[in-house]
Amino acid sequence: MTNRVNLVAGVTVSIAASTLLYIVLRPHLDQDVAADALPTPQDVADRCAAIKASVEDAGFSDKVKVSCDQGHAHLTSTTYPDHELMTGIVGTNEQVPVPAKDYVAPIQLGPMLSDSPQTRDAALGVAVNGVPIFDYTGGGEMSVADLNHHQARHDTLQTQQLDVCGGHAGRGDDYHYHVKPVCMIEQMKNKGDDAIIGWAFDGFPIYGDSNPDGSHIALGVLDICNGQADKTFGYRYHTSAKAPYIIQCLMGAVGDVRELPRIQPLVPAEGGPGLAPGKPPQGGVQNLIFTQDSSGQRSMDYSYKGEAYYIRYTPTDKPNCYAFETRTVTNGGEVKTGEYCR
Repeated sequence: MTNRVNLVAGVTVSIAASTLLYIVLRPHLDQDVAADALPTPQDVADRCAAIKASVEDAGFSDKVKVSCDQGHAHLTSTTYPDHELMTGIVGTNEQVPVPAKDYVAPIQLGPMLSDSPQTRDAALGVAVNGVPIFDYTGGGEMSVADLNHHQARHDTLQTQQLDVCGGHAGRGDDYHYHVKPVCMIEQMKNKGDDAIIGWAFDGFPIYGDSNPDGSHIALGVLDICNGQADKTFGYRYHTSAKAPYIIQCLMGAVGDVRELPRIQPLVPAEGGPGLAPGKPPQGGVQNLIFTQDSSGQRSMDYSYKGEAYYIRYTPTDKPNCYAFETRTVTNGGEVKTGEYCR
C-alpha cells in the first residue's frame, strides 16, 4: 500500500522569523489514513506558499523565480550561485561551471510517500538558491541496490572532487551540490536549524544536520534516503556529517524519474556533437583556483606535475554562448579554442 502524505488543519509553522505560514495539515504518516486520500486544493496552495517563502526568506528571490501550476512548483534559475566556486578541488574532471539555459526544477505540490525509494544519475532536488542537488556519488554510480552501503570509491567528498562549498561542475559543465551546501547556507538571511535549504523533486523539504527545533538527530533515525517523518510536511530530508551527507534517493513518488530535468550540455556554436567529458588527471591536480570578473570572464587555473593548465571562457554576443581557450591534461596540454553554447 502507498502511504499518502498530506498537510493537516490547525498547525501553525514558522518558515522564518519574517514569515508566518498557517499550513493546513491532515493526519500524516498515519496507518489509519485512507490510502486514497488526496491533497486538497488548500494543501496544494499551502505547499506552494511554503516553497515560495523558503526562497524569499533565504534571500534568493532575485535569482530564483517560483511559479505554481499543474500540481508542481517550478523553480527557474541559471543554477549558477554567487558564492565561491571550484576552489579546493583536487580530483577535478576538468569541467567548469557554466550558467544553465532555461532550467526549471519541478517540485510536487501534492507529495505522497512511495512503496520504494527511487534514484537517478542526476539531480534529486534543488537548493533554495536554484542550484541542483545530487546524491553524494559521481554521475551514474548510484542505483537502488547501492543505497544500503557506502560507495567510498565513488564518494565525491572523500575523493576530493568537491570545492569548499560542497559542489563542483559535472560532466555537462553544470554546477551542483553533492553534500551540504555550506557557502549557500552562510549566505541565507534566515540561516538556522529551522530554515529549509532546498526541496526534493518529490515535494518534501531538505533541512540541515539538525532537527528544525535545533535538537540533535540520533544515529539511526534517518532512513535510507537521509530523511524522517515531519509533523509539518509529512516527511523531510536532512544533510549529515557522515555519508550519505545529503539526500541520496527520493522517498516520495515522482512518476518516471527519467523525465526529471537535466542541464542542457554545451555544443559548438557552429553545430556538431557536444563537448566530451574531461578525464580526471591521475592523482589529482594542485592549486586549483577559479576566478571571474564583472565582464563575465571566467578562468579555472591549476597545475599538474609541475605544469600549468587552465580553462578560460568569456560570454560572446550570442545568447548562452562562450569563447573558450583551454589547456588541459585531458587534451595532453594542447591549447584549444572554440565557441560553445548551451
